Amino acid sequence: MFRLAHLSDPHIGPLPVPGWRALMNKRLTGYLNWQRNRAAHHRMDILDRLLDDVVRAEVDHVAVTGDLINLGLADEYKSARALLWRIGPPERVSFVPGNHDAYMRQTVPGIVHHWRPWFLGDGVAETDGGYAFPFTRVRGSVALVGVNSGVPTGPFLATGFLGQRQIAALADELEALGRQGLARLVLIHHPPFDIGFQKRLGDHRELAAMLARVGAEAVLHGHTHKGTLKQLNGPSGPIPVIGVPSASAAPGGRAEPAAWNLVTVTGEPGAWQVAVERRPVA
Repeated sequence: MFRLAHLSDPHIGPLPVPGWRALMNKRLTGYLNWQRNRAAHHRMDILDRLLDDVVRAEVDHVAVTGDLINLGLADEYKSARALLWRIGPPERVSFVPGNHDAYMRQTVPGIVHHWRPWFLGDGVAETDGGYAFPFTRVRGSVALVGVNSGVPTGPFLATGFLGQRQIAALADELEALGRQGLARLVLIHHPPFDIGFQKRLGDHRELAAMLARVGAEAVLHGHTHKGTLKQLNGPSGPIPVIGVPSASAAPGGRAEPAAWNLVTVTGEPGAWQVAVERRPVA
């Protein structure tokens, strides 16, 4: 049995105080939204209680599916690195970026510089350069396969994109892992189904079509701030698609209150079973 904690979208605060030059771009609307809404909605005391519960659960691994930060300010990346260390060392925690992590083109290098140890695949040295998506981490009989849907977008957009190269590489990796008899869990920020023009994964249809052909045991995502369990067609049956609320969401807001998912994998090659238990913040 393999027990995985799945959490997402902590949107850690408080925000560093930005200079006026830092707000002369897409960040201005995001900063105003934070001050008027998100600052009250994303509470760090709730995130603290959620992480304490994850520790008490004594899981085998933790998956974080994006949006650690908010506006891509330089000091946000440092704070998020400290949060990742609190969740666990890189060998016990796997991370994939979200749209807020890659808020603008010039902020993308911060993902690599500060957080890369948490998305290095097995056998990849930390001294190797660049991104490494999709990455694969095998833990016992489970293969965690992470993809990057977090790309810079224009104002008022929170869309994501994988691209043909990444989808093709993911297909090759899933096929190889399936031949090895491993239980394959795909980690992604944006869900592989349509959630509306402003927030969807631009190539969600292409991803779903590939999964229908190649298969996976489950897809874990964030982004929607909702605890959901949906399905995609797979070559040998439905593929569960598991969403989770924001890890810092306060009760009484527009989104679901904070929770994390305890994902349990049991069974054997060809007959893997994936169960999910939603764990709300007490």
